Amino acid sequence: MKFIALIPARYASSRFPGKPLAMIKGKPMIQRVYERVAQQFDTCYVATDDERIREAVDAFGGRVVMTSTEHRSGTDRCAEALDRVEQELGMRFDVAVNVQGDEPFISEDHLLKIRSVFEDSQVQIGTLVKKFGPNEDIFNPNSPKVVLSATGYALYFSRSVVPFLRGEDQTEWQSKYHYLKHIGLYAYRSDVLREITKLPAGALEKAESLEQLRWLENGYRIKVAETTAETVAIDTPEDLEKVLKLF
Repeated sequence: MKFIALIPARYASSRFPGKPLAMIKGKPMIQRVYERVAQQFDTCYVATDDERIREAVDAFGGRVVMTSTEHRSGTDRCAEALDRVEQELGMRFDVAVNVQGDEPFISEDHLLKIRSVFEDSQVQIGTLVKKFGPNEDIFNPNSPKVVLSATGYALYFSRSVVPFLRGEDQTEWQSKYHYLKHIGLYAYRSDVLREITKLPAGALEKAESLEQLRWLENGYRIKVAETTAETVAIDTPEDLEKVLKLF
């Protein structure tokens, strides 16, 4: 099975302009992400719409593909990048892995787990979850929650706390149930990636502002693997300062 890892990266972030080029101990963030991903995937590309990011990737010897400035999401950018890379290389990939460009500490476990779900030939889309730790806030709307079927497929994603524990005080919920936090790493069968990017936004996606709900709403199934490795996403300059202290 042939995998390709794609790292969508754009310069124009409202909360952190130029984020992919922010320096982390002498290297731009996008290089930190690329080097980790390239350890696990033979074919790895940064997908961007910005010449400054392209120049930075070229400078450290990475592979980059230019994409449109009109994409609504990283998923859409990955679909275009997949088409362009396949045309450039003259080969087809079975699975495309979408790695966020603001995850400079993405772990080997994350990347191996997302690959492993495709050992099942029926899997269309894969993603990851992690149990909320005792000191994490399950009520934080910026940490989407996931509920799973008995066979490990996503039933629903929500910014609200799901499931609701009827008859229990909310202060006890976290000790009574193992809530699952969504880790925003995706992988898709190549044909499925092309299909889902042609779908219009649905009511659930608009309500929660979670694009994966569009896929569920249209009958696609998302296989979920669980990791114990934490993620450190960087959304703001303040997040970067915290990361530099951890580093």
